[in-house]
Amino acid sequence: MKLPLRLLCAVVLLGTQLGADWPQFRGADTTGVSAEKLPTRIKENIRWTADLPGRGLSGPIVVGDQVVVTASSGYAQDRLHILSFNVQTGELDWERQFWATGRTLCHPKMSNATPTAASDGKRIFALFSSNDLVCVDLKGNLQWFRGLTQDYPNASNSLGMSSSPVVVGDTLVVQIENDSQSLAVGVDVATGENRWRLERPTLANWTSPLVLPATDPADSVVVLQSGRGLLAVEPRTGKTRWTYDQGCSTIPSATVSNGVLYVPSKGLTALDVRGNKGEPPVQIWNSGKLGPSTPSPIAIADKVYSIGGAGVLNAADAKEGKSLWALRLQVKLEDRTSGGQFSATPVAADGYLYLFNEEGVGLVVNTAGEQGEVVAAHDFKETILATPAISRGALFVRSDRHLWKIAK
Repeated sequence: MKLPLRLLCAVVLLGTQLGADWPQFRGADTTGVSAEKLPTRIKENIRWTADLPGRGLSGPIVVGDQVVVTASSGYAQDRLHILSFNVQTGELDWERQFWATGRTLCHPKMSNATPTAASDGKRIFALFSSNDLVCVDLKGNLQWFRGLTQDYPNASNSLGMSSSPVVVGDTLVVQIENDSQSLAVGVDVATGENRWRLERPTLANWTSPLVLPATDPADSVVVLQSGRGLLAVEPRTGKTRWTYDQGCSTIPSATVSNGVLYVPSKGLTALDVRGNKGEPPVQIWNSGKLGPSTPSPIAIADKVYSIGGAGVLNAADAKEGKSLWALRLQVKLEDRTSGGQFSATPVAADGYLYLFNEEGVGLVVNTAGEQGEVVAAHDFKETILATPAISRGALFVRSDRHLWKIAK
């Protein structure tokens, strides 16, 4: 049977979305939004649980048939782990270990394995708080290793580094920002060598780069966020496209939807970046009420969501910034009431938000109605600080000790 070209393209696109990898922090497009459908009950749909050898705030990534996470172990967290698990069975396919070459000192809440790994579909790039950048192939074979502290001796933070790298084409973009020696580099994925290096504001910063995709991949830009504002650069050259000079948060990262950038700046600020070729983006709206705490904001369709410091999920109209509703993320469990703080950035699928608080309670929120509703909650009974991943019809969640797959 021959399909019309338009229908064939739609089928191919749908298949790509539903079977898409989750190759970096907040997914391929760094928005945290997936086209897949996930179960809205957690406990009944835990397919497998895998043990982890050490601490980690890094989120899982999914590449083909493997789920990859990083961890750090040892008294000084100087043992670095990259682990690959089979998507279907949860069995450990391979593990690689390395010694840290940089400073491993972190805040007790953080760990050396805080940045989420990234992949270009052929390689896996793991960055650690010690500024060790490791590249392995999909079988775990070492391709190259850079101890960035050797190149930039003062690039460190006593609280720990957490910025997650992103891949655009054949370039890996890495932010290494702190109070002493701040920089951003574009790294050749094949060799590990710098394509470019930029001096950055000397301010402690834990945000991650954001990709602004374009119809023509050559027009894609990467947005670097800091306490001094935003810098949009060409990923392969580091050339500046545009700047935004208003102060931004140094913990939650910006997100993008339909050509609008939602930036944790003076609360939450919406910037029009559609077709921007060099001029500063135009502010659409600003709301002081929508400022996120630690988790990054997330936008779905015509709404944008943020989690405040009191554990309240705020929903606003994405076009005007008008507050629509607020939902206190507090649930009654068998043995207690949970309303803890949130560090993990939420992810979204099919109109539902999947959120995990620091107490280890996973929440599913239906955003379709006039008021958000918690439709499911599950207590994993372990601290969860990492942002989950969505791929192959499944949600992948990690704590310090375990990795879970949740799927129908």
